[in-house]
Amino acid sequence: QVQLVESGGGLVQPGGSLRLSCAASGFTFSNSVMSWYRQAPGKERELVATITSAGVENYADSVKGRFTISRDNAKATVSLQMNSLKREDTAVYYCKANVPFRWAAGTYDVWGQGTQVTVSS
Repeated sequence: QVQLVESGGGLVQPGGSLRLSCAASGFTFSNSVMSWYRQAPGKERELVATITSAGVENYADSVKGRFTISRDNAKATVSLQMNSLKREDTAVYYCKANVPFRWAAGTYDVWGQGTQVTVSS
């Protein structure tokens, strides 16, 4: 079964830290591009960070220098370390895998169910 399961969300004070994790199963994780997205109430879902199969990282300008994405291919997990959190980081955070087809060209996306992050005093 192809799936992603996020964990690690919660309530944190401004300036605090949280670490999100996403466990993958059912597909070849090491070949997949992994991303974190977030969606705040009333807003569109936005890309937060991406890490390629080669380990190249990219970040949204709003989180550069504060968030770090990492992956562990042996454990089929991707993490998002979030430091210096701000109220505007409050959102549901989603993990996404962009997975190459095994026997054909192209890729498909797998989404997790999301985990809530609330930054509030």
